[in-house]
Amino acid sequence: MTELKRTPEEVNGMTEEQLRAALRKIKCFMLDMDGTFYLGNQLLEGSLDFLDAVEATGRKVLFLTNNSSRSADYYVEKLKRMNVREPFLNVLTSGQATARYCKANFAGKKAFLLGNHILAGEFEKMGVPVDNENPDYVVIAFDTELDYAKMTAVCDFVRAGLPYIATHPDYNCPTETGFIPDIGAIIAFIKASTGRVPELIIGKPYSGIVKDALMVTGLQADELAMCGDRLYTDIATGVNFGMTSILVMSGETTWEDREKSEIKPHLTFDRLASMIPYMEKI
Repeated sequence: MTELKRTPEEVNGMTEEQLRAALRKIKCFMLDMDGTFYLGNQLLEGSLDFLDAVEATGRKVLFLTNNSSRSADYYVEKLKRMNVREPFLNVLTSGQATARYCKANFAGKKAFLLGNHILAGEFEKMGVPVDNENPDYVVIAFDTELDYAKMTAVCDFVRAGLPYIATHPDYNCPTETGFIPDIGAIIAFIKASTGRVPELIIGKPYSGIVKDALMVTGLQADELAMCGDRLYTDIATGVNFGMTSILVMSGETTWEDREKSEIKPHLTFDRLASMIPYMEKI
C-alpha cells in the first residue's frame, strides 16, 4: 500500500468543507474489493470502521468486483468471515453481469466458458447453458484453474470466428505477496495465437456492469461513488459514467502512477477509512 505523505486536503487541493461537500451527495459507495476493502484474505485497516460510518450517515454500499474467478455467493461468504454484516452483504461481480448479458443476447445458445467451475455453476444457475465441446459463442473470465488444454480449446473456438466476450479487462490481481496474472494476460495470449480480441468486455470500466449497478441500487449515476485502487478500471468507471471517482492507495496504484495517468480521480485517500472524518449524515 502506498501511504499518502500529505493530508487529504493537501492531496486533493480542497478545504475540509470542500471535501465534505464532495462526499455529501453520495448515497451509495460502490466498493472494489481486492486492494480496496481487503487484500487477498487480509482485511485492510479501517475497512469495517468505514462501513460503520456509511451506516451512521445513512448511506449504502455495493461491493463491485471485476474478479470473476468466484461467484457472488462465494464473495458474500468471504465477507462474512471478515465480520462484514448485513446490510452490507451486497455483491455484484463481472461474472454475474456477463451472465445476465449472455442470457439476454444469446438466448437459447451455449457458451464456451473459460472460467472456474464455481463460475460455470453460477452461469447455469442464472440460466446460461455452458457447453465447452459444441459452443455457439465464447466467454472468458479470470480462470485460476487454467491449463494448457483449456487455452488450446478457447483459441480454437476464437480462431473459428465464434462471438467472443470477456468478463473484465484487468491485467493483474493483487494478493498479499504481490500480483498474479489476471484476464488481461489471458486476452493477450489469445490475441497472440488468434489475432482477435474480445468484441465486448462487460466489467469495469465498461457499460455492462454499470447498467447492472444502476439497476441494483435504483440510484442515478451522480448519487454513486466508485471507490477502488485501479485507475484504468475503477477510476475510469466513475469518470466515464458520471459518478464520483475515489482512488484509494491501498492496492495496485502507486503515487507515481497517479501523477502520470491521464485518468484523474475526483478524490484520493490512502484507504477507505480516511474518508470517515469528511462523511456527514445525508
